Amino acid sequence: MHVDKLIFRGNGASVARIVPYAALHYMAYEQYRRWIIQTFPDIGRGPVLDLVAGSFAGGTAVLFTYPLDLVRTKLAYQVVGSPKLNVKGLVNSEQVYRGIVDCFSKTYKEAGIRGLYRGVAPSLYGIFPYAGLKFYFYEEMKSRVPQEHKNDLVVKLVCGSIAGLMGQTFTYPLDVVRRQMQVQRLLSSNSGDLKGTMESLVKIVHSQGWRQLFSGLSINYLKVVPSVAIGFTVYDVMKSFLRVPSRDDSDEATVEVVTNKRNTNQPSSLHS
Repeated sequence: MHVDKLIFRGNGASVARIVPYAALHYMAYEQYRRWIIQTFPDIGRGPVLDLVAGSFAGGTAVLFTYPLDLVRTKLAYQVVGSPKLNVKGLVNSEQVYRGIVDCFSKTYKEAGIRGLYRGVAPSLYGIFPYAGLKFYFYEEMKSRVPQEHKNDLVVKLVCGSIAGLMGQTFTYPLDVVRRQMQVQRLLSSNSGDLKGTMESLVKIVHSQGWRQLFSGLSINYLKVVPSVAIGFTVYDVMKSFLRVPSRDDSDEATVEVVTNKRNTNQPSSLHS
């Protein structure tokens, strides 16, 4: 097997996951934001609203796409033993899964639905603050940009980059726990099963040291930071291209509809 094939193992599952994940994430974010305003019309429109809506949107997207994330991780971690491949640090082992469908099938046969959602708890614990902080920092920084520069692509990219950087830094340890729980059966060096999230955190720190919770963070920045920056920028550009009403106009319209409904439902104080 060639090294380039090894590098891209699991990429198919990653691509299959990111499309519905991104669509659900942004769609759910807008919907949750609208629901919150409809339910609490007097709530502020600041970044805290984006923090709450983004958190719930992230959790929704994870729940619907988690099995694909599990498959992606398993395919990426398994190593095929081959006499032609001699890379230091890799352990030769038998190929466990032949592809996305095979990985789904074997995982489901081994543990059912619970097997497909193994490690989902730390994913949810991580995605709630990560997604929320991501939207929070992005909208907070955009609100501080002068009006004449709000539509600049470079400004959007910078705001998205910082948002991704901050969100990833705060939640990365939970991502480490999630991946170790997902692949523990593939790692021959494991010294026992990782069960609960907090138990897993303590076990990793005790057996591997606290630095392990941030292992790979720097290289993860190279993926997450530009990904989040591009995602937010494309999201804003597409809203403008599709002529979606501005956020302020949409919020005012939502509040006006809610207010009109309240006034209509209130009993008249005049007696005939």
